[in-house]
Amino acid sequence: MKLNNKVVNQFKEALKKEGLRFTSQRLSILEDIVNSSDHRDCDEIHLSVNKRENKVSKATIYRTVDVLLQHDFIRKLDIGDGAVKYESKLDSPHHDHMICIETGDIIEFVDDRIERIQDEIAKKRGYK
Repeated sequence: MKLNNKVVNQFKEALKKEGLRFTSQRLSILEDIVNSSDHRDCDEIHLSVNKRENKVSKATIYRTVDVLLQHDFIRKLDIGDGAVKYESKLDSPHHDHMICIETGDIIEFVDDRIERIQDEIAKKRGYK
């Protein structure tokens, strides 16, 4: 996905709100996450960004991922055992995940039945 000006401007604004400067390194982190269909942790993102870009520190990866998470650019997946993976929320329709506890493999799926059950439970408990 090519980042449009609207997304880049929203990213710049998010960084500004968090007291961080907009840099080419931070933009490359956003681009890397948005252009990947994988569920990756910060170390995997770090390796990927540094393969194709100038060097970006792990600290910059972690700070930028935090901003992206706080401002709804990405989704955090807690896959158990303290492992956390991230995926882009941009141009990504709602879906659920199943995670293999033996291999850590993650599959995405959509099932209207699950959505209806979640809605029913939320309604019964007074949630929207």
